[in-house]
Amino acid sequence: MPAIERAYASRMQRWSPSLAEPGRPRGCFRRVTSPPDHNPPTSGPSGEGGYSTIPGSPPPPHAGAPAEADLFYAESLRILKDSGIPFLVAGTFAVNCYTGINRATKDLDIFCKAGDFPRILLHFQERGFEPEIEDERWIAKVKRGGCFFDVIFSSGVAVVPISDAWFQESHPATYYGIEVRLTPPTELIWSKALLQLRHRYDGADVAHLILKQADRIDWTRLLDHMEQYWEVLLIHVLNFRFIYPSERDNVPRWLYDELLRRAREHADLPIPLTKVCRGRLFSPVDYEIDVRQWGFADLIGAGRAVDSGDAT
Repeated sequence: MPAIERAYASRMQRWSPSLAEPGRPRGCFRRVTSPPDHNPPTSGPSGEGGYSTIPGSPPPPHAGAPAEADLFYAESLRILKDSGIPFLVAGTFAVNCYTGINRATKDLDIFCKAGDFPRILLHFQERGFEPEIEDERWIAKVKRGGCFFDVIFSSGVAVVPISDAWFQESHPATYYGIEVRLTPPTELIWSKALLQLRHRYDGADVAHLILKQADRIDWTRLLDHMEQYWEVLLIHVLNFRFIYPSERDNVPRWLYDELLRRAREHADLPIPLTKVCRGRLFSPVDYEIDVRQWGFADLIGAGRAVDSGDAT
């Protein structure tokens, strides 16, 4: 059993309705200490610790990208590869590679650890590129002319920091003749799970990744990432089941049972005493009115208590 699965199993003992023992009353289940049908691959077809290389095709032209964008991306990937600084290809480039979709994009997304983003910016600055720190909580850019790529080390709401764990699996791909590493599907889903803005919703990417790369997803690790946000994971699981009813087994039954168990238990809990709007994790803009005018607490800071009228 992989180390992360052992850690999860030792930490969480679950009651699974799919494992009801004969003779027990309905609703009484035996305790299980590890996901019963989960065996995440420790190696892919290419050998120990890795997967076979996926050939990536450059995305089609995007109206928002200059004509020389492909040359810029190719040169940037080559410089990144030669720098020796750990990085992962993410965004549309990774989704296209994993799913076979050929979607246009206006930029290239690069994931790295927070401690490495200054090294990447300085490395490119020394080579005549223009670095820009858009928001030191999560994103920077490397520019030249009208072309740029994003250097991302967390999420816009600062709950998805990129760490060493993201680099433990190798999912190689080739773009512009350069072998690079893609963000693992497990972490790629986690990076997209909370993106639910009015003008951008990544749920379709999550569904397509589950459809096309279920065997590469470490479901135990995904649940570990989303432990505090298990309801969001349940939303995506139900979304996938609705979209692809014939493919629902792509999500392991133990995970489905575990998430439903949590939902049942939460339904029996008392209403929280503090009015809070977690929608700000999905979209700080779309749920701004909730915290400014409707009395809900933001993600951090004090909030007012729920009065009797709110709970009815």
